[in-house]
Amino acid sequence: MDEQRETLQRIVSTLANKNDEIHNFIDMLNHTIKNVQVNSSNVISGLDEEFDGLYSILDEMKGSMANTIQQEEAHKIQALQDQLSQCSNALESSEELLELAAQSLDIKDPVEFLKAARQIKDRVTMASAFRISLKPKVSDSMTHLMVDFALEKRMLQAVKFLPVPKPPEIDLAACLVADNCITVSWKMPEEDSRIDHFVLEYRKTNFDGLPRVKDEQRWELIDYIKATEYTLSGLKFDTKYINVRVQACNKAVAGEYSDPVTLETKAFVFSLDSTSSHLNLKVEDTYVEWDPTGGKGQEKIKGKENKSSGQNPLLKSNRRSGVPSPKRTSISARSSARGSRDRFTGESYTVLGDTAIESGQHYWEVRAQKDCKSYSVGVTYRNMGKFDQLGKTNSSWCIHINNWLQTTLSAKHNNKTKTLDIPVPDRIGVYCDFDGGQLAFYNANSKELLHTFRTKFTQPLLPGFMIWCGGLTVSTGLQVPSAVKTLQKSENGLSGSTSSLNNIA
Repeated sequence: MDEQRETLQRIVSTLANKNDEIHNFIDMLNHTIKNVQVNSSNVISGLDEEFDGLYSILDEMKGSMANTIQQEEAHKIQALQDQLSQCSNALESSEELLELAAQSLDIKDPVEFLKAARQIKDRVTMASAFRISLKPKVSDSMTHLMVDFALEKRMLQAVKFLPVPKPPEIDLAACLVADNCITVSWKMPEEDSRIDHFVLEYRKTNFDGLPRVKDEQRWELIDYIKATEYTLSGLKFDTKYINVRVQACNKAVAGEYSDPVTLETKAFVFSLDSTSSHLNLKVEDTYVEWDPTGGKGQEKIKGKENKSSGQNPLLKSNRRSGVPSPKRTSISARSSARGSRDRFTGESYTVLGDTAIESGQHYWEVRAQKDCKSYSVGVTYRNMGKFDQLGKTNSSWCIHINNWLQTTLSAKHNNKTKTLDIPVPDRIGVYCDFDGGQLAFYNANSKELLHTFRTKFTQPLLPGFMIWCGGLTVSTGLQVPSAVKTLQKSENGLSGSTSSLNNIA
């Protein structure tokens, strides 16, 4: 009976998952239909604009060419009219001279006749009729301004939709996720010399498989990529996966997107648990600040803040936003899991992370304010008492920085202290290998090893922080840096400055 019930439950779970996939696919189809309608309308509008532009150019060219013909006509007519005027004047002068010559033939007096003949001869020699050209200055032909658009007509008849680049293919084997960077590599299905650049889009998600239409973040875009590989750097991995897709673009049009690829982005994400922190600490997400008022004084301040709708500007400026870890439960559930722990009190100015480490390798970083006088960074089991301090119990490990009078850095565990003769970095990296029993602290900038605890962790660990004066900012969603992985491999089995306090004290 129990076996059949378990089988039926598996069937129900499988059907529920399949139904969820189908619902998601239906949403995607409906979304695609809407996109087709919108995109078709946009393309038709673009087509109208292009043809209107073409008509406008043709009208402009027609007007310009007609104007050229009219100017040529006016030029020729003016030249011919000028020549016509000259000829008319020459003809009038010639006719007068002809009439005078005819009259001179009737003169009887020889002296007068010779005189008139010489005058006529001189006038004939200077007559314009003998100096003008009887050939038209311009031709009546206008053939040099005729057009033949046969070639252009054939070109217009050959106009087609633009050649669209084919979708690129993402090479999943060549993609790399490391050091909070994602290197995406792709190739074209066939050689295309007209490709000008590529567009890469990515978005964070907690869903594996096909991208969903609902409950998804928007796509982030990287444009004008000339190569077929790109590295996204400085990412915070606060979701399980990242979807990636690529499209190719030529000078005129962008092609279809590639099939989206889902890359896993494993990282340790947590916030600070304000429900159990010391009352002298103000906690918000991944920022903690020392508050000397504490207790009732703190409640009075909060009352004033609520009335004025204001907030501590330092807390406000350091506010962090992020997506909760998919494994994280509600505050009440987490409190129940810890056995409803009391707030830290007394001189234990402590706040813990809200997500436990039960296996694997994890990494996070801590930055202290410059005026921070004293603080500790480490891990602890859940059983840490409300009066206990980090490093003073056998279930907590930390490094402690003291900035009074002189700056000191020390490693603490089980109420034993080891002074570390190393400069205090402004940013500390914490590496925890639960299964390997290692807790290491690094200079987060240079990746220089500060100290390593070696032990066997027997219970889940919580990140722990203790502060007095000043504030701490915690960076989560980070992968274990490659440099740290390399150093950890070389450090395994070594002693000396990286030895566990369990072994040397």
